[in-house]
Amino acid sequence: MSGLELAAAGIFGAQLLDAKYHIKEDAQLVKRVIQALPYLYWSKRGYASYWYYFEKTALSKPNNRAIAFPRPKENPPTPATGPDGFKIYDDQFDLEVYTYQELYDIVLRLSYILKFDYGVTAEQTIGLDCMNKPLFIFLWLALWNIGAIPAFLNFNTKDKPLIHCLKIAKVSQVFIDPDCADPIRETEDKIKEELPNVKLHYINERELLKVLSEKSRPKHRADDSTRRPNDQDFDCSLLIYTSGTTGLPKAGIMSWRKAFMAAYIFGYIVKIKDKSNVLTAMPLYHSTAAMLGVCPTLLSGGTVSLSQKFSATSFWTQAKLTGATHIQYVGEVCRYLLNSKAHPDHNNHNVRIAYGNGLRPDIWRDFKKRFHIDAVGEFYASTESPIATTNFQTGDFGVGAVRKYGSIINFFLGFNQAIIKMDSEDENEIYRDPKTGFCERAGPNEPGELLMKILNAEKIEESFQGYYGNKNATSSKILRDVFSKGDAWFRSGDLLKMDQDGLYYFVDRLGDTFRWKSENVSATEVENELMGSHVLKQSVVVGVKVPQHEGRACFAVLDPLDQYLDRSKHDELLEKLYKHVIHSLPRYAVPQFIKISREIEASHNHKVPKNQFKNQKLPKGESGTELIYWLNGDKYEELTEEAWATIMSGDSKL
Repeated sequence: MSGLELAAAGIFGAQLLDAKYHIKEDAQLVKRVIQALPYLYWSKRGYASYWYYFEKTALSKPNNRAIAFPRPKENPPTPATGPDGFKIYDDQFDLEVYTYQELYDIVLRLSYILKFDYGVTAEQTIGLDCMNKPLFIFLWLALWNIGAIPAFLNFNTKDKPLIHCLKIAKVSQVFIDPDCADPIRETEDKIKEELPNVKLHYINERELLKVLSEKSRPKHRADDSTRRPNDQDFDCSLLIYTSGTTGLPKAGIMSWRKAFMAAYIFGYIVKIKDKSNVLTAMPLYHSTAAMLGVCPTLLSGGTVSLSQKFSATSFWTQAKLTGATHIQYVGEVCRYLLNSKAHPDHNNHNVRIAYGNGLRPDIWRDFKKRFHIDAVGEFYASTESPIATTNFQTGDFGVGAVRKYGSIINFFLGFNQAIIKMDSEDENEIYRDPKTGFCERAGPNEPGELLMKILNAEKIEESFQGYYGNKNATSSKILRDVFSKGDAWFRSGDLLKMDQDGLYYFVDRLGDTFRWKSENVSATEVENELMGSHVLKQSVVVGVKVPQHEGRACFAVLDPLDQYLDRSKHDELLEKLYKHVIHSLPRYAVPQFIKISREIEASHNHKVPKNQFKNQKLPKGESGTELIYWLNGDKYEELTEEAWATIMSGDSKL
């Protein structure tokens, strides 16, 4: 073999190894992590704040576009109809744009107003109640300039939960966007009664924007010595509230380190650069849009494009108008877009990367194909989690995964992330070896709870900041003595599994898994298979109690495609569903009861809350008139009082 042939063989062999172990990608990511380490050095010298990194970008790239906002017109014309019969939505918006120089100047002018007119100081926590619009980012960055802690309020929250959010974070002032002020106005009397020192400021947005655009207005760039110079990288940068689906909301602490690392590392993974344009219709008061949308983009010098409110109808038009290259999604957003009627703007855009969490495997490829998406950046994280997992997925490998790295990264993550076995008798409890008392790692494709290691078990707060003012909730997320005496790990509260290639897949939330016929049933797995039948718009699966039966039976609430909604079409729908799931699900996981309904409504963060369905009363619901079907042998039939009696007597078997 000649030297040339040997070289060619060597190159080919290296390519094969890289294709299998992703060595090159891992090496580049490791290099990026190493490049981020100087941040830890500077944070110990008074420069932990993200403000300094935004300011550096703004001053070095003043002419780059920083924000694009298709502002909905107050009195939009009726959408015109194009020659092909499609509605045209371009004239529903006025495009507002700001360069980095303009953004920086506006933030300094607003900082002056906040400090000298409203008395905002670095010692205060300030509530922001605002929709997706430039105003939100102006207020956010101005507070960071002053050194105050922003608390991002969910503008849907009102009454007792709203008062709770203000109280636990010790909010002293709230700045309120007029477009979402109603919940606060409804609660204002109670706020004044219970929290008399909290000042509520209703913003006249139009007048404020006019003032902030005047170049003669005074500016305030806070002195570094007043911007909380003693903050460390693990100190609080802002507060983001959990959804409160299992009780009142909790204020998750977003550390400076998380803000910077999310920008520097995650932004690199999903390829956000200075020419990138990230469109988000996800609410800025959540971490997906704020920490993984705004922070990476402003650090890189790219454009943050804001959609005031998600609309499947006009989403791609807004992507076209803003020039978006990236879009964000959460929960069922991709399904809403996929189910929308065809429109020319679905292909008339520059978007090539979609990233977020909750893209279901059953529509993953279809979504990419229909909207010409080259790559999906699916991640796993929670508001309070200290780290995240990512999967930048192109081609076909890795569809559905929430973690995809090569062998090098997987090796190192093996010390910091673990999926541990669950108790065989209680799927919501972890398993501990009776001899050692320690946990065990789950095997390939075996669901278990994902844990993330706390590096310094003696100083938990340096890795996991938890919830502001809630030590009990913070402590509940820590598991000790996992693999060795004294170690500490963050509990995700979610079931994941790892395949033979080291890829992680989300399985279910703990509590959404239920036990039936002595087997564990994953609600998410059943939902995925139901959606794979391609006859549904949406599905929700829960376990329901059946008298005289152990465990919980699988109960599915289905929102069918329009052609199956009429009762006369239910038999056809149910037959197609059964033929699909009986081949794809184990018998014990096949839905025993089905309700066909349009009741499935996603929450403000586009995730479907399941608690509303967990207490379903059988056989006819609370009203006694609901239509529910049950699996009688190999066919779904109406669950009548007579059929229910045979189930209760044992004459009919579930």
